[in-house]
Amino acid sequence: QVQLVESGGGLVQAGGSLRLSCAASGRTFSSYAMGWSRQAPGKEREFVAAFTSSGRSTWYADSVKGRFTISRDNAKNTVYLQMNSLKPEDTAVYYCTAGSSIYNSRFQGSVYWGQGTQVTVSS
Repeated sequence: QVQLVESGGGLVQAGGSLRLSCAASGRTFSSYAMGWSRQAPGKEREFVAAFTSSGRSTWYADSVKGRFTISRDNAKNTVYLQMNSLKPEDTAVYYCTAGSSIYNSRFQGSVYWGQGTQVTVSS
């Protein structure tokens, strides 16, 4: 089991930046693939970015590749999502996400989410 708490969401203009943080407790990062998912109103939750459980590889959704960067601080059990060049279509609730593993931009096995943090990008 792992507990996840996101922060850092807010309102930003198109082209701007935000950094999201996720504080994890419970099992350590080494036990999970850690990253981010998002969900816009009326749409399915979708994968954004994640580390493999080893922390040595990353996966990104095509829609955010080159704009978003995931990072982590193992000592703090914290994962970050730096979001640059934000677009209105990035507007969504962003969820810190943990899974048994990650492969082909999909979390595998047991999957856990935080409470979510709202990101709104205005045009």
